[in-house]
This record gives sequence, C-alpha cells and structure tokens, in this order.
Amino acid sequence: LFSCRFNWSELTPLGLWGRSLGLQTENSQFLLEGLPFRIFGGSMHYFRVPRQHWEDRMLKMRACGLNTLTTYVPWNLHEKERGKFDFSKNLDLRAFLSLAAKNGLWVILRPGPYICSEWDLGGLPSWLLQDPEMQLRTTYKGFTEAVDAYFDHLMSVVVPLQASTSLYKKGGPIIAVQVENEYGSYAKDPNYMTYVKMALLNRGIVELLMTSDNKNGLSFGLVEGALATVNFQKLEPGLLKYLDTVQKNQPKMVMEYWTGWFDNWGGPHYVFDADEMVNTVASILKTGASINLYMFHGGTNFGFMNGALEADEYKADVTSYDYDAVLTEAGDYTSKFFKLRQLFSMVIGQPLPLPPMIESKASYGAILLHQYISLWDVLPALVQPMKSEVPVNMENLHLNDSIGQPYGYVLYETVIFGGGQLHSRDHVRDRAQVFVNTMYVGELDYNTVELSIPEGQQGFRQLRLLVENRGRVNYGLALNEQRKGLIGDVFLNKTPLRNFKIYSLEMKPTFMKSLQHVSGWSTVPDYFVGPAFFRGRLWIEQQPQDTFLKLQASPGSSSRGWEKGVVFVNGQNLGRYWKIGPQETLYLPGPWLRRGGNEIVIFEERTAGRIIQSVDIPYLGRSQYVD
Repeated sequence: LFSCRFNWSELTPLGLWGRSLGLQTENSQFLLEGLPFRIFGGSMHYFRVPRQHWEDRMLKMRACGLNTLTTYVPWNLHEKERGKFDFSKNLDLRAFLSLAAKNGLWVILRPGPYICSEWDLGGLPSWLLQDPEMQLRTTYKGFTEAVDAYFDHLMSVVVPLQASTSLYKKGGPIIAVQVENEYGSYAKDPNYMTYVKMALLNRGIVELLMTSDNKNGLSFGLVEGALATVNFQKLEPGLLKYLDTVQKNQPKMVMEYWTGWFDNWGGPHYVFDADEMVNTVASILKTGASINLYMFHGGTNFGFMNGALEADEYKADVTSYDYDAVLTEAGDYTSKFFKLRQLFSMVIGQPLPLPPMIESKASYGAILLHQYISLWDVLPALVQPMKSEVPVNMENLHLNDSIGQPYGYVLYETVIFGGGQLHSRDHVRDRAQVFVNTMYVGELDYNTVELSIPEGQQGFRQLRLLVENRGRVNYGLALNEQRKGLIGDVFLNKTPLRNFKIYSLEMKPTFMKSLQHVSGWSTVPDYFVGPAFFRGRLWIEQQPQDTFLKLQASPGSSSRGWEKGVVFVNGQNLGRYWKIGPQETLYLPGPWLRRGGNEIVIFEERTAGRIIQSVDIPYLGRSQYVD
C-alpha cells in the first residue's frame, strides 16, 4: 500500500500561482498542473460551523493529512427571499474559499442547486413550492428560471476562485465542481443533468466537472463531460471496478465515504466503528482511488434547517450534525482523526503539520429561567394575523414580500360552537398541538389524525392548532410534496372548518428582539404548561468558550426537564430540543457569547423546567452502531 509515496506538500493553492491547467484526468489518474495528484478530501460545510471556527477546522484537516476541502452551497440560505441574495457573515462563501486556499486546501465545490445534506428540502428554497405545479429538479420552466437567477449571482462569486482561470493573475482553490447531487436516485428528467451542466459552463465554470451517486444510482446520474464518482460506507467487492463499466480509463474517486451517520428524533445516536472505517479507507487507497471523507466535520443544523427522511414514515433529523465524524460537532478530535492521520502520513511519506491545540469547553453551571410569557399573551402584541376562509399552507401565506413562511410554527385559529370528533384527513405537516381556548386537548400528526374535542358550555370557543414544520424531507422522490402547516381542510364532525385567523411564528431575529420589550413577562410559577417563552441570563466573567446546554433533568434529580421547543441565545437560534432524544445537549459556540450578560430565551411547547445546565461535555444519546 505504501510502496509508492505521494507527496503533495508543494501542490498547494498558494504554491502554484500563475497556473493554467488545473485538475485534469489522464490514463486513470488525476493530474494537477501536469503533476500526478490524488485527492485526499474532507467535507465541512461553512453554513454549519460558526465563521470564527472555520480556520481551526481547516488546520485540523491539514494536520490529518488532507489536501482538499469539499462543501455544499445551500440555496435556501443564500436566497431566503426570491431575488434577494446574501453572501455575508457566516454565508461569506468567498471568504470561506479564500481561507481554504490560505491554509493549503484545494476545494471541490458542490453548488447544487439540490444538495441533500440532511438539510431542509435538500437546500432548495421553500418559496419554490408556492407554484402548485412545481417540479423540483427537472427542466420545468418555473424551476429552471429560479435556478438561472440564483446561479447568475452564485457564479459571480465562484468563477474568480477557480484554480485555472485565466482572467485573474492567480487562480483560486477550486479544482472541481459537482453537477447537481445524487441525481441518479431521483432521475425524473433525462434532460435535467445536461441543463445543470450547461448552466455551470455558460457562467464561466472551467474546472473539472464531477457527478456523485451511490452504486444503484450511478448509471442514471451520468452526464457527458463529467467524471462519475461514487458514494458508500461499506466497500462491497467490485464496487470501485463498477465505475469502469460506466466510464473507461478514468481515475476512481469516492466522493462521499461516510465516516458515520446522522440521527433522527426518537432513534439512537448512530456511531460507526473507527477501526472498520480506517481499514476501509486503507482499502480504498490501496486501489489507487482518491477519497473524500463525508463528513470530516459535521457541525450543527442551527435554527430550523434540519432535514428529514420519509421512507416508511416521516422522521425529522436532530439539531446536531455530529455525524460521528472525524471531528466532533464542536470540532474536537476523535480516535478516527488520529488513526486517519497515521494512515495518511504513511501514504504521504512526509511530516504532517502538528494538530492544533484543543480549545477547552466551559461548564457555566445552572442557569435559572426566571420569567415567562404565554404565547397567548404574545400574539396580540407582536403578530398580525392573516384572515382566510380556508387553511393556507405556510409557503403560500402572504408574508415576507410574498415568499411565504419557510420555517418555524404557524397558528390556525377558528371558532367552534361545540365538541365532537376533529379529523385532520392527514393534512397536518408535521405536528399540531390542539387547544380549545387555552386548554390543551391533544396532538395531531402523521400517526394521529383524529381527536375528541370536549363539549363545552353554550356559546362559541376558539379552536387553535399550533402547527410545527419539523423539517422538510431532503432525499427521495417526495420533494414536490413538502408544503408545511395545514395543507388541506380539517374537519369537525365531518364538516370542514372555515374562517381562520392565521398567525405566523417564524421566530425571526426581528420577532425575538421585539419579544424582549413586550409587556406581560412574569415570574415563573412552580408549575406551568406552555406554549410559552421563558427567559434567563447567563453571566460570563472571562473570555467566553464553547459550551453545551442540557435541557433534560439528570436521573434522580428533583428538577423537572424541558419537553420540546427551541433555544435562542443572544438572538441566535441554536435549534430544537425534544425529550424523546436521542440528543440531550445543544451546542452553544463561544463566539456567540459575550462577557457579561447573555440572554437565553426558550420557546417551550408543553412542560417547562426552571433551569438549564451549561456543561462542558455533549450528550448525543444512546449509541447504536451503524449496520
């Protein structure tokens, strides 16, 4: 395996100024500026990692022996509202790619437009679903027109950072660009991959093009002029040779070697054995193939951006994207890192950079949530309802310059004059808490479609459905059916409900800031049932450090845990928590904290605790090995 050393120490972005050839393929091998090259890559997504931590993770890539970084580009973050583009702050793609070059890493860019990635709707913006005829990932006009407008802006950022561009004095770090993502597993339009390829070429992409598919989708995801690569975790006999059946005399590359796996609410925390992983990587390298570790560093699904699966049933992904990757969610080393570093150092045959020091984590102790305000008291002050005779799904609400509501919660309120059987007809997406006035009645979701509404005294009552979008499916054939909220009529005693007031609860930064100043905050009683907002303050004397917020009560503790909701710190949405697990702690990056007072706001749907704990060790749940 190691008889032929591979020294790429001189083949770095800043070490090859004035280049013109870039990455090429010749006689089953890669050439970089005419020199033999193998891609030792790792995936890290800038949108899942606080900007202040980008460089630390890149230095750890280099110290592990990697020479290439791969990243997706999430359309739904860069164009949250149609026609309004954001490449600033944590979405500053140009800064991220330039930092990779500075730290000696080449880049394989995966711009989509669809990215999968366990990310809401696979990175596609939800406003596309306002069109009732929308056909995502096809040459449907409404889709391609949106992609064209987005690519016009995205490629103006990307094109100058290509490795072999002749328009600039020195090239950038991008040596390859992926055409779409795992299209062979979707394959609804035979013309679509050619459209995406031409959309890239026509906007100035000149680097090597690639596709990426699992074995079953490989032959369906090909496009002429792009190198096919394969994704897997277990190296089946003949799997890499199978690439020769779809393309002759080309270098072999594993675009996604899955170093772990992702978790869903209600399931275990998946782990993948480190020795098995490293042995498989060694077997891949022995064939002469290039490899990209997916993930090298997973990061976090901050906010409401997690994706979901829908096979036999709907399963939403957890907030953590730790993935049991080479680095932890907070960027710490694992045994996988040191085993891989040893392996790559033998292949490279040159001393690797020393691993950066671990940044210590803080345990700030118990944090008292001393005030609360009921959602019912917040609504009149902060939310102007929309009126509609029939239910309207989130994406088609007349909000946000008519792009609808992409994420969060929405409250549907109507008047009833009695009780009976409430039936959703499976029109709830994804989970609804049902209230009569402010009294909790029960929940409706994919499994529960009927509830009994108790009879009351004579007169009208308010029926309220608080619906949570738990995350849109990001993989599979159901992408066009990912509208959220109430997607159709709900029936009481077989009569469809009408005349709704609809309240948008996206919980954007402007809403959270206004919440600070609303009147009606009170001292938290001994027992309280939500939905409500709770707030407290974390005081930090020294330089803030990364920490983890624990919302579940410890075994044997007399304190009550929190049930389900969302945590905000200094206005930043850390993501969702849920007592069903597996995840029990939320990652709180040190750069989002400040010396002095830090405001913590929790939106709790049901039963609230009184305190949360800041701890220095994460707990992601009961582990189960990936089969």
